[in-house]
Amino acid sequence: MSKKHATLTIEGKSYELPLIEGTEGDKAIDIRTLRNTTGYITLDSGYMNTGSCSSEITFLDGEQGILNYRGYGINELAEKCSFVEVAYLLLIGELPTREQLDHFRALLSRFALIHEDMIHFFDHFPPNAPPMAILSTMVNTLHNFYPEMSSDSDEELLIIAARLISKIRTIAAFSYKKSEGHPLIYPRYDLSYCGNFLNMMFDKPVKPYVVQPEVVATVNKLLILHADHEQNCSTSTVRLVGSAGVNVYTSISAGISALWGPLHGGANQAVIEMLEAIHQDNNDFEKYIKKAKDRNDPFRLTGFGHRVYKTFDPRATIIKQACDQTLQALNVDDPLLDIAKELEDIVRNDDYFVSRNLYPNVDFYSGIIYRAMGIPTNMFTVMFAMGRLPGWISHWSEMTYGSDNSRIGRPRQVYTGYKKREFVPIHERN
Repeated sequence: MSKKHATLTIEGKSYELPLIEGTEGDKAIDIRTLRNTTGYITLDSGYMNTGSCSSEITFLDGEQGILNYRGYGINELAEKCSFVEVAYLLLIGELPTREQLDHFRALLSRFALIHEDMIHFFDHFPPNAPPMAILSTMVNTLHNFYPEMSSDSDEELLIIAARLISKIRTIAAFSYKKSEGHPLIYPRYDLSYCGNFLNMMFDKPVKPYVVQPEVVATVNKLLILHADHEQNCSTSTVRLVGSAGVNVYTSISAGISALWGPLHGGANQAVIEMLEAIHQDNNDFEKYIKKAKDRNDPFRLTGFGHRVYKTFDPRATIIKQACDQTLQALNVDDPLLDIAKELEDIVRNDDYFVSRNLYPNVDFYSGIIYRAMGIPTNMFTVMFAMGRLPGWISHWSEMTYGSDNSRIGRPRQVYTGYKKREFVPIHERN
């Protein structure tokens, strides 16, 4: 850490605040003593300029379009690794050896089933219960069936992570099967992580599912691209809830609930809903492009631009190529997919959107791919949660065991309500 300081002057008095620089050059002003020394706090709605922690897990540079997991570029990881390898990397900090990877895969196979008593829980959800609500509840319930971590050993972390990563896939597929009224398909030992999920989703006694390598490869990439994204809303939620000493299952359940929000994990679902609206309006692209450019119109093109990335989303470049390959392999005939391609072409060649860096993001392509695979819209965010789970667990573990500076989260506020008022008895109130 640097010994440099920033000088803050308040009411004629100067205070020195330490400057901190991360390993990739990101800079921060350390204000941890600000209130005690000055009596002031900072106000930063949405925490867009506030660092809540130091972390060794993920580096994101929105201006340059860079995303690295543990120092490895997202491009290389998505191209050369399996999701299971990337999960191990996020959890342990190093890419696994062959022996370590085989051990981790064996743990995933070992923990793929959920307790039979938990299967009865599905029967008590309303028929139209959102899969994300089911997922959050069931993950929280795991705490009652399986022990918590009691130490910070890598082996124990791998066990708890393997249990969650494996079971969330089974819970997700079972929730879909229950919503369809179809019999449950149990995990198979001979299939990969992603292949197993697809088989549990789509296999039927009357119509066996054929696991296509191209589809498995695309799901693998999607999960890798979503595996972590620094201190986003859901990850910050996991860390904040976990900072109270809450067990990992409940912390992850809270993260799932945060991800459910339409402004966070629900964006890819919103893309499909936008495409459906355009389709129902006779493919009137000109109308919707005009609406998107009108500042007074609340309509926005979903799936274009990103709150953090000020250039092209690095994940979108990868998934765009996978999208083209998957649609070709599946030979899907869907009018919404044609609308998506047309809309993408219009936006990419319109100076209004290009000048504002409104490029297609990962949500735009992921929604299209999931639809082509036959995954229903209300399962899109569940897929996001499956991918993000290794990142959540890694952040929970880092906060719980890896930092000497971890404290219970307790944001401040600037109060703008009434000043102290005199109490008025009820018989005297007008």
